[in-house]
Amino acid sequence: MEIAILGGTGDIGEGLALRWAKDTDHTLMVGSRDAEKAADSAADYEATLADRGRSVDVDGLTNPEAAARADVVVAAVPAYHLTDTVEAVADDLGDAILVSPAVGMKRDEDGFHYNRPGVGSVTELAANAAPEGTPIVGAFHNLAAGRLSDLDATLEWDTIVVGDDGDAKATVRDLAEGIDGLRALDGGPLANAAEIEGLTPLLINVARHNDGLHDLGVRFN
Repeated sequence: MEIAILGGTGDIGEGLALRWAKDTDHTLMVGSRDAEKAADSAADYEATLADRGRSVDVDGLTNPEAAARADVVVAAVPAYHLTDTVEAVADDLGDAILVSPAVGMKRDEDGFHYNRPGVGSVTELAANAAPEGTPIVGAFHNLAAGRLSDLDATLEWDTIVVGDDGDAKATVRDLAEGIDGLRALDGGPLANAAEIEGLTPLLINVARHNDGLHDLGVRFN
């Protein structure tokens, strides 16, 4: 498949790009608002993989260019940029599946807290910004970006996938499980996204207060 990672120069975008490029034969495109930044990041990812004996091509493009070529578009941008990013590529999505891993958080002296938007969840913000008929899937919300992008680190994580389109959700689950050590679980419809997004600040708070528990993920047994 052809996967576009919008905001692919950021932390979660880097991790997903490196893992898919290492573990699968999918075509990867790194998107950014800045074409030069996208190209530089793509070259860096290729070099990282080459150091591990994996020769792959990663294209660096503007977000609209990447979206126009993709079967699956991952909006790997912070929650406060999500709506603008989706609206900027709305005319380029075509029949692509749109995936949102974004989580809205706020921080105070006690720690990190889920910042739930009025529409219900950040994933539903993406759905509201996307063209009518675009399949929306929420996934990859609770992955620690540092560990994800460290190709020497093993993963033993679950990612919960939500969406109202069963076929689109199945496609994203298959893509997720192409990453070694990642298991995709069905979390039901899009309306369940808030509960999943809310796990992320919990994981960050636990990691901050307990030695040896940095880069936490979740595993259901």
